[in-house]
Amino acid sequence: MSNQPENGTVRTIADRECVYYDGYWIRFYPTPENTLANRKKLIDDLTRRAFHHTESGINTPGERLEEARQAYEQEFDPARKRINGAMLAGALFNRASDIFNAMVDLEAKGVKVSPDNELVVLCGDYFKEALELGKLVKHYSGQEGIDELWGEPFKAFSQPLVALFESRYRKIAQAMQGIDTVAERMERSFQNDELFVNAIPAIRNYCRAAKQQIEIVKQDRDFFTVWPIFVSARETVEQFRRTLPVSSDLQKQRHIDQGVKLITAGTNLITYLSGARVPMPKSTSEFIEQCLFFDSNWSDRG
Repeated sequence: MSNQPENGTVRTIADRECVYYDGYWIRFYPTPENTLANRKKLIDDLTRRAFHHTESGINTPGERLEEARQAYEQEFDPARKRINGAMLAGALFNRASDIFNAMVDLEAKGVKVSPDNELVVLCGDYFKEALELGKLVKHYSGQEGIDELWGEPFKAFSQPLVALFESRYRKIAQAMQGIDTVAERMERSFQNDELFVNAIPAIRNYCRAAKQQIEIVKQDRDFFTVWPIFVSARETVEQFRRTLPVSSDLQKQRHIDQGVKLITAGTNLITYLSGARVPMPKSTSEFIEQCLFFDSNWSDRG
């Protein structure tokens, strides 16, 4: 019989409230009251965060929706059509946000907007279409789609905020698991390597810092402590790379170059996971393959 707490259990740990999901205790923040004004703020925040973590050039203003749709429909080259689709998704999100903001302004002036109002239906339709096209949107690294993050503004519109926050805690737990997977896999690759074994403490420290950063909001006063720890921990990993020697032995230098590439890819992926706060399974799988390639070359060299 498992002694693990149930998902959603809230407990005070180290003088702060935490909630348990899928093996991780995550810093807990109370769910805002389910008002239109709170939904507006949340949608604005989530939309801004989605654009921040996705490829550049797709934050199309809502008033250019028709132009974006026409460009998407008229493009036939697959690579360019994907990008036009991402730009259209951005326009749809911004148009939906514009409508929602107008509804909040009306409510503030005492005008009640019913759930079956034409504007509400249209707003939902725009969010749904943006969500469908979100499969075309890539993370700013270019490595994979990030539709889980892209779908959060629609969830803020369509779901009770309690359900939305539960979903976000689950995704944070999954992202934390991804961070642990990346760090543990690097450690396994370096543990018997005299050139890279000294990187392991810095990698472990960055893993811990990334998981602290992923759970905190910027409005929390502890952010002024957590963020510097996170950034400086990454800088420590980067400083280790600069301590590695340059070898005249071509085979040894090739091994050093591959190890540096592995550290760079791993720390970048931890950064992406900590920033996006959603799992990145494709990137994680590709990184594990890169580790296996490094391991096989190391064993051949040995």
